Amino acid sequence: MSSLTGLKGRRELKHEISKMDCYLLRNKLKHYMDLDPHANSKGTYLIRSVYFDNFDNKVLTQKKEGFYERDKFRVRLYDLNTSYMNLEKKSKRNNLTYKQNCRITAAEYEQMRSGHIDWMEFDSRPLIQELYYQMSLYQIKPITVVDYEREVFIYKYGNVRVTFDSSIKTSFRNNDVLNPDLAMVETNSDIVILEVKFDEYIPTIIKQLLQVGDRRLGTYSKYQISRMYG
Repeated sequence: MSSLTGLKGRRELKHEISKMDCYLLRNKLKHYMDLDPHANSKGTYLIRSVYFDNFDNKVLTQKKEGFYERDKFRVRLYDLNTSYMNLEKKSKRNNLTYKQNCRITAAEYEQMRSGHIDWMEFDSRPLIQELYYQMSLYQIKPITVVDYEREVFIYKYGNVRVTFDSSIKTSFRNNDVLNPDLAMVETNSDIVILEVKFDEYIPTIIKQLLQVGDRRLGTYSKYQISRMYG
């Protein structure tokens, strides 16, 4: 498989499905796949991300135009737990996806948000240094917060992860990701994004289970969806 700075790429397929399709698929997959052990009693968890972009919408434009090589930075937390935050870089190279991440603190994010970034240039974490140069050269900064509920099914053969992302909400252009009372607006309550992630192959049984009547394959991005609303 291709690699990026020593990382192995994974394949990622995305589909827009209805809530009914989600219900039907969920009830099939649960008999063959394992639930994410980090999920709550309902089998889900809340993901909150703040995405970086610039005044010219560089990241959004590259996504919409389908660039074969593109990078996206975000800061992510789970179930609004601000004591465990990650800076993540998601890269696309042709049809493969690569992810890198490192832990950051709430105080470090607030410095990024306020534009106090000189400390990042010589930080010991390479990803922090890389973000510093992106923020300096391309003037990217935290733009908007996106919330959604995620349900994950895991199949060890082929390292398959099937995720259902629903209740996608946007903060418009408010980047106050640490605020638990941040005003969020729901995008489209009828949409569920099905993502299928795997290494080199999808086992036949999973392919068969994922068959539903009406779905559209696409390059759906929660960030792109959220920016349609502001």
